[in-house]
Amino acid sequence: MLGPEEIMTIFRRTGVLWEGHFILSSGLHAGRYLQCARVLQYPEEASKLCSALAEHFGGQEITAVVGPATGAIIIAYEVARALRARALFTEREEGKMTLRRGFCLEPKDKVLVVEDVITTGGSVKEVIEVVKDWGATPVGVGALVDRSGGKVDLGLPLKALLTMEIENYRPEECPLCRQGLPAVKPGSRKI
Repeated sequence: MLGPEEIMTIFRRTGVLWEGHFILSSGLHAGRYLQCARVLQYPEEASKLCSALAEHFGGQEITAVVGPATGAIIIAYEVARALRARALFTEREEGKMTLRRGFCLEPKDKVLVVEDVITTGGSVKEVIEVVKDWGATPVGVGALVDRSGGKVDLGLPLKALLTMEIENYRPEECPLCRQGLPAVKPGSRKI
C-alpha cells in the first residue's frame, strides 16, 4: 500500500499540484489545483496508484469500474485491470451524464465508481445515478484525491489515496478575484 508521503512524492515529481487562481469544475475558485492528468501520462505511475486504490476494494466481487470522462477514464481502466473487472466511462450528452459507445450495465453488476479528484462530488453523484438507472449496484467510490478533507458525503463508502483540504471560494467571495489575479479553468467540464 502506498502511503501519503510516497503519493505526494509521485505528484510532485509529475507536476500534479499547481499554485495560482483556478476555476474548478464545480464553479468554485481555489488557489491550488490538482491536475491528475499529469501523473496519468506515465503508465507505470498510473498503474502503481490505481493498483493501490484497487486494494481498498478487493474481495468485494466488483464486476465493473465506472468513471466520468475525461479525468477518470484511465483510472477506471487501471483499477478495473487490478480488480479483474470491466472498465467503462460516462460522458455528458446534452448536459446529462450517460453511458454511451455501447456501454451497458446489468442488474447483477457490482460497480465501483472512480474519480481523479473529488471536491464537491458532483460528477461522482451523477455517475452513481447512471449506475442505479441501469439497475446495477454501486458499492463504493474510489479517488486518487479527496480534496474535501473527508467532508464530502456521496452516500457510499469513499476511499481516496490522499485526503487534502484545499480551500474553495464561491466566485463572489473569492479573495483571489479581489486581488485581480487572472483565473484559469484547467478542468474538462464546462461550467
